[in-house]
Amino acid sequence: SKLAALFKHPLYNTPIPEVTEKDKLFVVNPMEKFSLHSSGSDEWVSSSKAETLLPTGKTAYDTYPAWLKFHVGINRYELYPRQDPLMPTLLRDLATQRIVSSVQKSGGTQLKLIMTFPNYGQALFKPMKQTRDQETPIDFFYFSDFERHNAEIAAFHLDRILDFRRIPPVSGRLVNVTKEIRDITTDKKLAKTFFISPAGNVCFYGECSYYCSTEHALCGKPDQLEGSMAALLPDKTLAKRRSWRSPWRRSYHKSKKAEWELNPNYCAQVRETPPYDRGHRLLDLIDMTVLDFLMGNMDRHHYETFEKFGNDTFLLHLDNGRGFGTHSRDELSILAPLRQCCSIKKSTYLRLQLLATQPYRLSDLLQEALATDPLAPVLAEPHLRALDRRLGKVLAAVGHCLAG
Repeated sequence: SKLAALFKHPLYNTPIPEVTEKDKLFVVNPMEKFSLHSSGSDEWVSSSKAETLLPTGKTAYDTYPAWLKFHVGINRYELYPRQDPLMPTLLRDLATQRIVSSVQKSGGTQLKLIMTFPNYGQALFKPMKQTRDQETPIDFFYFSDFERHNAEIAAFHLDRILDFRRIPPVSGRLVNVTKEIRDITTDKKLAKTFFISPAGNVCFYGECSYYCSTEHALCGKPDQLEGSMAALLPDKTLAKRRSWRSPWRRSYHKSKKAEWELNPNYCAQVRETPPYDRGHRLLDLIDMTVLDFLMGNMDRHHYETFEKFGNDTFLLHLDNGRGFGTHSRDELSILAPLRQCCSIKKSTYLRLQLLATQPYRLSDLLQEALATDPLAPVLAEPHLRALDRRLGKVLAAVGHCLAG
């Protein structure tokens, strides 16, 4: 396994700083039981008074479901550890746990569902909108592109191979539209949008600002529908997150350009603006830029951090559905932060160099990682080949900076 060899490589075994109590998202007493909040919300809270739902062994932690262990493990430096024994279980749960509730997620431009499991874990379901080999039409604006379920799955594995580990775990899943959505939803607005197509397939379209109409309905075959299941992060009432506007955000206007597209010295003013004026925030943003360029995602207008950790923490790479839309073109403008600032973490650069060598070729590693997904093959072959080509362009951009 190339993947196993990669994760044994010294570059993937550098220690993270010591994690103190204040560096943990949740401070949990291993003897204390967790239970559902009596308010009726689907959130776990530590409680000695409320009735405990989990039997306890020697430590209550052993009895936690995988999703709760994932939440408890989040710290200032990483969303999950490199050698995470929990990951196979968590991915399997996302793919196989019985769905007891499906409701539409509010907000956002396209249809997404929140699905709940018997162990109170929850996942964000993005349904399949187009086939693996459909490319985004070249005349489409990035902000009107479809979100792709397979991009969410591939982005999680790519982020892990790059050793960023800033995307919550995602698994593919085949969902029964009738039994696992229509028949169990309590969402009246969603329920009203189900219909049987002329071909006899079960379809629905939900309510959202783009693509929620009968013309863009999501249909099973006859009721089997592919989608991505992403583990939800802890509820914002338990772990507040801060949303940051990216300095290299696109204009989202059909004819106007953003300032960074017009000003070649744009990075100089970003470097003087908090929080980019100190610490590693700018370098973290450049990491995210590299991830986005490799998968062709132009739609990174915001990113989030956990508020508890202030400015000294990693960025969450959420919402990657607009990646992997085109394999025949490379959108160099995504690399603007790297090219304008001429900065990159040494550790990131060394790993990128490693992933360009034959024994650890990026496309082979991602192909191996995706082979275990229930919806494999997740990416069409040309997308894998594009990764190696784009990696060459990232390294060339760094080389240009070093030569300059």
